[in-house]
Amino acid sequence: MRKAVCPGSFDPVTLGHLDIFERASLMFDEVIISVFVNPTKDKAMFTMKERVNMIKKATAHIPNVKVTSFSGLLNDFCKQQGANFIIRGLRAFSDFEYEFQRALLIKKINKDLETVFIMTNAQYSYLSSSSVRELAYFDGQIAGLVPACIEEDIKNILAKIKAKKITKEKG
Repeated sequence: MRKAVCPGSFDPVTLGHLDIFERASLMFDEVIISVFVNPTKDKAMFTMKERVNMIKKATAHIPNVKVTSFSGLLNDFCKQQGANFIIRGLRAFSDFEYEFQRALLIKKINKDLETVFIMTNAQYSYLSSSSVRELAYFDGQIAGLVPACIEEDIKNILAKIKAKKITKEKG
């Protein structure tokens, strides 16, 4: 069985991510989408559980996808899952430089792990989770940027975040 891990922060999942998941699912018997803690990024807007739930909802139509989360080294997680492939989506050349270095490091640590790069569909090349977060936070239009089935989830979670912030500022 050919298993692949598609790791990321997915804060939140976008249509660009979904495109990569769907295409990867055609290449592998099982694709394990794994939300992880990235210590090099700022604090996530959505909790790990919220992100996992949104991805499960968005990928419900893909039968060979499993959604989970982890914290730690990617190569250890791949070994634990019995996966020999890592899927990485690329939007721009700058993504490639970063991901290429990561792939070489992972290869140095575990020679049996292969990284597969999937270029984003051109219609999503500008799309990032951070831009979606900013748009959504300031009540911008996110339709057509995230899976329709999670638009309301994002808006509801952000409404709670804003309400907590207002209460904290008043208190």
